[in-house]
Amino acid sequence: MTDETTTPVPTLDELKAQAKQLRARYAVQNKPISHSKALEIIAHQRGHKDWNTLHALARGSNHVAPLRTGQHVSGTYLSQPFEAIILQVSPQEDGEHFDLVLDFDEPVDVVTFESFSAFRRQIRCTIDRSGKTEAHTSDGTPHMQLKR
Repeated sequence: MTDETTTPVPTLDELKAQAKQLRARYAVQNKPISHSKALEIIAHQRGHKDWNTLHALARGSNHVAPLRTGQHVSGTYLSQPFEAIILQVSPQEDGEHFDLVLDFDEPVDVVTFESFSAFRRQIRCTIDRSGKTEAHTSDGTPHMQLKR
């Protein structure tokens, strides 16, 4: 995760103004849409799942969406290095945590014991804005840590 891939998120007022302009454009074409439909279209145009996702990001303290669906990321998962594609990112209501679904480029062995392995291809996790999980292993290492 690098600063070049962060996308500034407009304020809620700016997003609602964009939705109002979109409604006006549709009305001129004699295809009226509701304000909520316009908000959903704006969210999809910006690459978000829905208006609720974009709304939560816009409410966030720094107005930056640190992750996006389809983004390639790398880091460590249970102390194992990985590269993955983000299949889903959903901000939590606090605007500081994100639920992720990651698809690893190569399966990650999550067992450190040498006599057997357990590979994971896809995982779900919750990270903070720094890219770390609150959950830690017994040695204090975050379960997931994205590289910045």
